[in-house]
Amino acid sequence: MLKINELGTTNSILNNFISEIRNVDVQNDRMRFRRNLERIGEMIAYEISKTLDYKPINITTPLGIKEMMMPCDDVVLATIFRAGIPMHQGFLDVFDRADNAFIAAYRKYQKGDDFDIMVEYCASADIDNKVLILIDPMIATGSSLILCLNRLLENGEIHPKAIHLASAIASKEGVEFVKENLNGIDATLWTVNIDDELTAKSYIVPGLGDAGDLAYGPKGD
Repeated sequence: MLKINELGTTNSILNNFISEIRNVDVQNDRMRFRRNLERIGEMIAYEISKTLDYKPINITTPLGIKEMMMPCDDVVLATIFRAGIPMHQGFLDVFDRADNAFIAAYRKYQKGDDFDIMVEYCASADIDNKVLILIDPMIATGSSLILCLNRLLENGEIHPKAIHLASAIASKEGVEFVKENLNGIDATLWTVNIDDELTAKSYIVPGLGDAGDLAYGPKGD
């Protein structure tokens, strides 16, 4: 089952950051583009933090003792190279004690616009019984997200306490694909906007273009 949170439907400063990464007059400033993805990651991380388990802990101040509610879940942040790196940093700024996982996935084109998703490198902390947050700023077809999730879970052999999927922008088609291919896994999707269309090359419309290229420069052939 997939629970969906589209944060952009509520007015907040988050809409300013997502607007700037979409805006052709702003997005080509690579440093600002990366920083806005970090900010989006920070704000989604804050929302996810509200779902964690907490316990009371006594904190000693210079003048006394104060009972505070502190998170007690272990968090693992997983990102899909390369576009996910800036958003991952935003999450890491919030969950600064989290363990981490990194996955390399890319499109291998065949003839025309046809392509396969290739998942190769994967380095992950132990995620069993921990809160897993998988970060992919653009959920287009949803295929890479599902393949990477399955790789992390070792096709059902590993069982996190909770699974959160985080993106800046998703497509309706991609969300439906994820929903239909979770294979009985419960997960929560956090995204700012869900856009209506995909191009023939599976880019989100209106989207923002290629997030990896905008963050780090265009790829070679």
